Amino acid sequence: MRLSFGQHLQQKQVQTLAPRMIQSMEILQMPAIELQEHIEQALAENPMLELNESDPTLPEDPVEHQDLDKPDVDQKELIVDNDKNNTDDFERLLNQPSPETYEDYSKPSSNRIAESGERQHDQMANIVDRPESLQEHLRHQLGEMDLTPEMLKMCERVISSLSAEDGGYLRLALADLLPPASGQEEMEIAESALAVIQALDPPGVAARDLTECLLLQIKDEMPYADEMRTLVQSHLDNLHHNRMPAIQKATGFSIETIQSALLQMKKLNPKPAAEFIERFVPTITPDVFVDRDEQGKYTVRLEDNGSRGLYISQYYRERLQNGQATAEEKDYIKRKVTAAQWLIESIEQRRSTLTKVSQAIVDHQTQFLELGPEFIEPLKMQQIADKVGVHVTTVSRAVDDKWIQTPRGILPLRRFFVGGTQTDEGEDVAWDKIRIKLQELIDQEDKVRPYSDDELVKRLKAQGLNVARRTITKYRQRMGIPSSRQRRDWSKKLS
Repeated sequence: MRLSFGQHLQQKQVQTLAPRMIQSMEILQMPAIELQEHIEQALAENPMLELNESDPTLPEDPVEHQDLDKPDVDQKELIVDNDKNNTDDFERLLNQPSPETYEDYSKPSSNRIAESGERQHDQMANIVDRPESLQEHLRHQLGEMDLTPEMLKMCERVISSLSAEDGGYLRLALADLLPPASGQEEMEIAESALAVIQALDPPGVAARDLTECLLLQIKDEMPYADEMRTLVQSHLDNLHHNRMPAIQKATGFSIETIQSALLQMKKLNPKPAAEFIERFVPTITPDVFVDRDEQGKYTVRLEDNGSRGLYISQYYRERLQNGQATAEEKDYIKRKVTAAQWLIESIEQRRSTLTKVSQAIVDHQTQFLELGPEFIEPLKMQQIADKVGVHVTTVSRAVDDKWIQTPRGILPLRRFFVGGTQTDEGEDVAWDKIRIKLQELIDQEDKVRPYSDDELVKRLKAQGLNVARRTITKYRQRMGIPSSRQRRDWSKKLS
């Protein structure tokens, strides 16, 4: 083989993404709340862009561009040829001057300033008070105690090392909380400080392992307190695997006593500080709503959320047309108008694509909407892409992080895409239906003789559902269902 170095000319045709196509994809993928925030940001940054709601005297059809009001926006691929206006697209984006260059022309109107002030006021009014942290909760209790300065300082060190996300356990050794030159006296203070913290609320806090955490919560006045201490200290693993005969043999407790003590143990908290974890629960805003007409057909609709009231500012269009603007002003206005036009068209294309995709999904899953989860049908994104006439990646972006309001509640659009298998008769069955059948079998089993995974395979087979044993095991574990040994009720003897 001969190797050589040199310059060669090679002609080839490539495809790339134009900036406006990238923007279309990004907007298609945005959920409703994110899209609204994007629109508000665009309104703040682009003086050419206005909202119809801000001025009731504006005409009803504020958007003036070719074919925008057609009910069916052209669903073309987002890949564009390299030779078709890509250079112009990039120039429009890269050569845009900053708003500071044209302060006189981008100055916000009084209406926009007032709207911005109202939004800030609403945000401040809706700020939720920060909940009390684990450290604050413990320090408040310390403040009510009469402690020496040395003890209080050591208690602070212990408290500072705790984490609500870790359940409130003390993961560091006490020696690690002391200065390097500390002796026996300092260690005794540290142990006393730890005892003080462990006596505070929540019970079990500052434990060094699960056994200590549970023991700290067992009080003498509790039923089966002595039995619980024995089980916690020596038989947690046997309890986890439901080895009741082994515990009975080692302790001399009856099966009934062990199960009664276990019932009390379930009231203990293995993660005592979990309640202090700051959990952010996002607000779910549906992007799509499902309605049922008089003929019983399900139809989808999208909420506007102000996205259809966008239009190009009449003031700047007139300034551009009447010849009063300078050449520099004209260039700036044209660039901003182009950016506004791209945004309006991208939002409208998102609306059209999301409506078509959602309607196709609803049409396929009508039985699910009417009868419930057991009747969901296997569905792949490629099926919807073929039906709507778009690429499968467009479907993926359209349903990503989107929610739909249905008669069955608010569900993610991706919930409707499920795999499946076939029955003996060749009928497609969704995995969701198999999981429901699996749960039913386990709920109805005899807990003295619970079904093994092999037995579950046979019973599903008897119903015409062909499922491998490893699949049963996988779904059982995902559903949080213990093994047959762990499900067995040892209070009843085998007959």
